[in-house]
Amino acid sequence: MAKPEYSKDDIRQMAKDENVKFLRLMFTDLFGTIKNVEVPISQLGKLLDNKLMFDGSSIDGFVRIEESDMYLYPDLSTWMIFPWSTERGKIARVICEVYTTEGKPFTGDPRNNLIRVLDDMRKAGFTDFNIGPEPEFFLFKMDENGKTTTELNDKGSYFDMAPMDLGENCRREIVLTLEEMGFDVEAAHHEVAPGQHEIDFKYADALTAADNIQTFKLVVKTIARKYGLYATFMPKPLAGINGSGMHLNMSLFHDQGNAFYDKDGEMELSEDAYHFLGGLLKHARSFTAICNPIVNSYKRLVPGYEAPVYVAWSGSNRSPLIRVPNSRGLSTRLEVRSVDPAANPYLAIAAVLEAGLDGLRNKLAPREAIDRNIYRMDAEERQENHITNLPDTLHNALKDLAADDVMRNAMGDHLYQSFIEAKNLEYNSYRTQVSEWERDQYLELY
Repeated sequence: MAKPEYSKDDIRQMAKDENVKFLRLMFTDLFGTIKNVEVPISQLGKLLDNKLMFDGSSIDGFVRIEESDMYLYPDLSTWMIFPWSTERGKIARVICEVYTTEGKPFTGDPRNNLIRVLDDMRKAGFTDFNIGPEPEFFLFKMDENGKTTTELNDKGSYFDMAPMDLGENCRREIVLTLEEMGFDVEAAHHEVAPGQHEIDFKYADALTAADNIQTFKLVVKTIARKYGLYATFMPKPLAGINGSGMHLNMSLFHDQGNAFYDKDGEMELSEDAYHFLGGLLKHARSFTAICNPIVNSYKRLVPGYEAPVYVAWSGSNRSPLIRVPNSRGLSTRLEVRSVDPAANPYLAIAAVLEAGLDGLRNKLAPREAIDRNIYRMDAEERQENHITNLPDTLHNALKDLAADDVMRNAMGDHLYQSFIEAKNLEYNSYRTQVSEWERDQYLELY
């Protein structure tokens, strides 16, 4: 999905030609939730002059009520007209950055934070950081009142077709809608679990990729509802089946091309690739809270359901945290497999990039690749191979994050403090609940 370059005059002309009547000004809160301010087209001039204001105190993790005024600065390259616009006129969206009343980028805006980390990357001598996401989601049926049920829409499995895959028509319309909106969709298929789907779209630069993930989620949820289905990106909505991940394929570029590729290097990987990999492995436990940010994320990160549990890497098997896909040349990349779709994409991408940059700065060397199935190793074998576990709860992940200054820097002070506070509250709320499993296990036994 190539990033267009639009001028203010281009935007005015497209709005006129396409009969745009409303503008949806999108941004993302601390938790990765898409927020938007919708205004009539009469406010276009005000938007283009960076004069549209909103109340930041009403957004999670932003500011207190006494400092609530914030401005939305549009990124004109993200202008897009929704295909499902109404008969009263079309709706266009533009993704915005949040600014303070002093005209400075707001440090609590996750998109601004990613822009900051990308600037650090360029200062280190690199030009681009490309991300290819692989988001998965579930489709659940809705009842006659429009409420979400826990009934899956099919009993299909990996790469199944209709009639087993009853979400096929819905998935096909999602793909067509995405293509209308400029996405380069590379694959769409049923995943391993019943009701689970994956749609892969072409890689893009880090900022565009994060924008694309947010747009993708919006499209998936919108189209699913047309079919009487609810799409969820919850990592583990049901016990006993695989959860949903969002693997991140990443490649770093400099003026000479892909910084991860060296035809004469071991596995045709450059020293930069190994140092970046070393940084990812060093900070893996610490960035887990950012890349797996909710209590439910840790119900997915357990052995037996294909999700990575162990901090290791390989070029030939899929059980470790990080995989090196076979492609080389410009397509040389690293794949982090732990990330799930509940993650705020701006924060998750900033975290893995900052981890890799730390590896480059300090020339961190990864331990040897683990080319055996780690799930079949016992604890003693894993210890002998220096394989550690990812955190098994949000609580433990937050402790690892708090102990890592590099990952704190990846978020910046404002986002970090807001995130830690909110996530500790979330975990403490969860910890006080009594589940049906506990009643089934203990009520009559004790």
